Amino acid sequence: MTKKLTVPDIMAMKVRGEKITMMTAYDYPTGLLVEKAGIDTILVGDSLGMTVLGYNSTVPVTVDEMIHHTKAVRRGARNTFIVADMPFGSYNAGIPQAIANASRFLKEGGADAVKLEGGTEMADVVEAAVKAGIPVLGHIGLTPQTVTQLGGYKVQGRDEEKAKKLVEDALALSRAGAFAVVLECIPKNLAKEITERIPIPTIGIGAGPFCDGQVLVYNDVVGLFEKFTPKFVKRYAELGEAALKGLMKYNQEVKEGTFPDAEHSFD
Repeated sequence: MTKKLTVPDIMAMKVRGEKITMMTAYDYPTGLLVEKAGIDTILVGDSLGMTVLGYNSTVPVTVDEMIHHTKAVRRGARNTFIVADMPFGSYNAGIPQAIANASRFLKEGGADAVKLEGGTEMADVVEAAVKAGIPVLGHIGLTPQTVTQLGGYKVQGRDEEKAKKLVEDALALSRAGAFAVVLECIPKNLAKEITERIPIPTIGIGAGPFCDGQVLVYNDVVGLFEKFTPKFVKRYAELGEAALKGLMKYNQEVKEGTFPDAEHSFD
C-alpha cells in the first residue's frame, strides 16, 4: 500500500526536483484506477460539469454535486491526496462563505484540500482558509469559471502587462499560504519564470514542461470526451472508441439472436 502524501510531502517534492503527477477523477471506478496507476494526487475537478454531467461549462456545478463526486472518488482512492474544486459562487462572496463551503469538502467529501481560482483578488480568502486549517491549491492563468470575462478559452499572459499580473498573482498566493498553484494555458517561458520565483510547487496544464508537476483531465487522457481536444492534451488511450465498438457489437448480437448463447446460459 502506497503511503498517502501530505501537504509537506508535496511541497518537499519541489525542493528535491521530483515531478508531481495529478489527474482528475470523478467517481469510484476512476479513483480506483488513478490510485492503482500510482499517480501522486487527484483533482476532483469542476470540469465534471462538462465531462460527466453534460453542462456547457463549469459554471452550473453546485457544491452538493462536487461533494457527491468527491465522496465517490475518496471511496475509490483511499490512499491518495485528493483536492476538490470549489465551484463558481461557492467562495466569491467573501471569507465566511468560502470557509463554510471549503470545510464541507473536508468534513463531508473526504478531501484533503480545496482548489479555488483567482490570484491577488483571492489572496485574502486563501489566507483565511489556510488559517482555518484548510489546505488550498491556487489556480491562475486560464480560469474556466470566469472564461467569459477572459474572452474565451485562450492562452493567457502573452503580453507584458498580463504576464506581470500572473507573476504577481502567483507570488500573492504563495504569500497567502497556498501549498501549490495550478498554471493553466500560459506560455511555457512565463510558467518557467513563475516556477523559479515562487517557493511552492506549480502544477501545469497547458503551461509547458518547466512546471513542478502536471495535471490533465482523465476523460481527455483516455479518450472519453469527444467535444473538443485542447492542444495541450495528449491522448494515452482510446476508451471511448473501444466502448462504442463493444456496445455496437452487443446490440447486433441481441438483434440477431446470437446472444445469449449456450456459454452464457444456464442448464
